[in-house]
Amino acid sequence: MASVNKVIIVGNLGKDPEMRSFPSGDQVANVTIATTDKWKDKQSGEMKEATEWHRVVFNGRLAEIVGQYLRKGSQVYIEGSLRTRKWTDQSGVEKYTTEIRADQMQMLGSRQGMGGPSGGQDEGGGYEAPRQSAAPANRPPPPPPRPAPAPAPAPSRASSGFDDMDDDIPF
Repeated sequence: MASVNKVIIVGNLGKDPEMRSFPSGDQVANVTIATTDKWKDKQSGEMKEATEWHRVVFNGRLAEIVGQYLRKGSQVYIEGSLRTRKWTDQSGVEKYTTEIRADQMQMLGSRQGMGGPSGGQDEGGGYEAPRQSAAPANRPPPPPPRPAPAPAPAPSRASSGFDDMDDDIPF
């Protein structure tokens, strides 16, 4: 039986991205994203909320874009998969961390502040981690529309060589 490891979140960055570079030149960006659930308590009638924090890792070109455009408070849409890493802390204790490895990212909110909700339509840009290439997943703009061809002039009766008797012949 097939399995699926897919995560989709929409939330806000808790702080600026943490960037790291490898000797190969590849970059990694780590962020924490907050998602908040809000509901009305049935018994008390008061509004409640709970915030969940998600660790998200971006690699390669996607990491470069995150480092360049995202800041604390930026609202983003993320698609990725869950990964659990094993690591050893400074005192030698093995620890595990579960994080989201991002495959796609869509910036939401206004372009000016790159932060909170814009109140209007989505003005962000979408980015997807490249599969086999280091090139961004942006597509070239579509070609400009072509003007419609002018209709061909109707032939005049005088130049057609037919007389009025031909009008009765069905085609």
